[in-house]
Amino acid sequence: MEESICRIELEIEDKTYIAKVQTDMGGPREYQSKRFDRLLTQLMTELQAEFEPDF
Repeated sequence: MEESICRIELEIEDKTYIAKVQTDMGGPREYQSKRFDRLLTQLMTELQAEFEPDF
């Protein structure tokens, strides 16, 4: 059985990339960047920190 753990919407507005993210743990939030690669890096870092198990 699949379980959705995260919802991500990617948009562009006035040359700014926007990622709208929602998770059960972190709730809704938004990230913005003029560069798409930086937006993806920030998004990956935040989600990895949220979902990575604590050992």
